[in-house]
Amino acid sequence: MNEWADQTAQARAWFENLRDQICAAFESIEREAGSDAAFQYTPWERVEEGNDDPGGGTQGLMKGKVFEKVGVNVSTVRGNFPKEFAATVNGADPDNPGFTATGISLVAHMTNPHVPAVHMNTRFLTTGKAWFGGGADLNPPVPFEEDTEEFHAQFRAACAAHNPTYYEKYKKWADDYFYIPHRKVHRGVGGIFYDHLECGDPQAFERNLAFTQDVGKAFLEIFPKLVRKRMDSEFSAEDEAQMLEYRGRYAEFNLVHDRGTIFGLKTGGNIDAILMSLPPRATWS
Repeated sequence: MNEWADQTAQARAWFENLRDQICAAFESIEREAGSDAAFQYTPWERVEEGNDDPGGGTQGLMKGKVFEKVGVNVSTVRGNFPKEFAATVNGADPDNPGFTATGISLVAHMTNPHVPAVHMNTRFLTTGKAWFGGGADLNPPVPFEEDTEEFHAQFRAACAAHNPTYYEKYKKWADDYFYIPHRKVHRGVGGIFYDHLECGDPQAFERNLAFTQDVGKAFLEIFPKLVRKRMDSEFSAEDEAQMLEYRGRYAEFNLVHDRGTIFGLKTGGNIDAILMSLPPRATWS
């Protein structure tokens, strides 16, 4: 794993820079809405017995007028997977459970039901292998077809700049992944999802880092635009009820099926940061 230390540091620097850009953009939207809401940052340290340098992260959380609840977390951790979990991770096994992981994770739940909720995550992991993963997906309680198309168009362009096969492949992966089997519905209107974008050499790392950076830039370009388009629109009590019921579905997926939630819990992550994806209000009928 030490052979990837420089690359882990480079990826970490990008994720933290992206965090700063996103949080500034979201706070700017709150200013436009007449709110003084700002992100509150809470650092945390990971604990692992026998590990003198397990790493940690920072949870960023804002509750405002436009963003009812938004979390933007960054973390860099290292250590050993529990043996039974190591068998499920790319490049790891019970006899070689060591890992490093650095990444950014974002979930926004909006006050206005016409503004879509959103998720974005990108990460770099090393075990016996090294790879990038991540993506972004739109989760509107009240869908607007034009918003869906604009969101997908932004990521279609980001993918096309790197590989003509990426968008269709990663769109399908998102459609398959963000599905709630027990409800037989998709969590939202999709986006892209990729994993195990492997870095067998420094050139592959640079190529895959560049793609991952463009995924982050695509999110930063499109999502604030969608927020500004819808944040002042009028909505009904029925719209809000639909949003709260939808949030229940979102919570079910994240607690039962989400890989990031499972990874964080299995590797001793900060519980509040892991569960920041849960909505502040939800209903189940």
